[in-house]
Amino acid sequence: MANSKVLVVEDELIVAKDIQHNLERLGYDVIGIASEMEESLQLVGEKEPDVVLMDIMLRNGESGIDIANAIRKDYKIPVIFLTAYADVATIEKAKKAESYGYILKPFKSVDLQTNIELAINKHAKDLEIEKERDVLANYIGQGDTNTNDVFIRTSNKLVKLKKEQILYVEALKDYVIVHLENNKYTLHTTMKEIESKLGNKEFIRIHRSFIVQMDKIESIELPNLRLEGETQLLPIGGSYKDELFSRINMI
Repeated sequence: MANSKVLVVEDELIVAKDIQHNLERLGYDVIGIASEMEESLQLVGEKEPDVVLMDIMLRNGESGIDIANAIRKDYKIPVIFLTAYADVATIEKAKKAESYGYILKPFKSVDLQTNIELAINKHAKDLEIEKERDVLANYIGQGDTNTNDVFIRTSNKLVKLKKEQILYVEALKDYVIVHLENNKYTLHTTMKEIESKLGNKEFIRIHRSFIVQMDKIESIELPNLRLEGETQLLPIGGSYKDELFSRINMI
């Protein structure tokens, strides 16, 4: 997008100036050039760029990946990596830093423009998903764990469910899956949020990745349990076992 603000983190001044020239010719606003972490974070905080172009290997011993992680921790700004290295180890580190692009040197102006436009567009969509997740968190159970109804956002609508319809909830990376008898819903939220909205009257956490409905437990054979009508065994985490046994009615 023309007039988007770009921060360049590159310790080779000639390379940095060349990148700046190319960006400005494409219509971008280069808000600064940095060569180390402190300066980079200062410019990010003060200038609030729309995107950061980050050299991975800096001569002063600092890593662009470390700077990108620091930016991701404190700011919601996409980072695109610039590097002359395409080895597997470097790519894996870049992936873990959740970069929005990876440009190999030497590159052309079109590489910069394409990656910047894709990064800004993807970042906007990510923020939209995050906003929807926050809205969803407010809708599930309407913050009242005593109600028997919960609302699940699916596509562009909210679907009302009865709590007793939920067999179990499963964590999967940045998502949770709400399992019903004949259906399931994938939500962009956290287990902690789901647990707080469902409450602990009908549901219990048995593992860091599983919350189950107490009334649906059919049998327990450590270290697993089985729910009614389900063939899959669900694991019982060691730190959750005592709480589970304290809540079941044993004779």
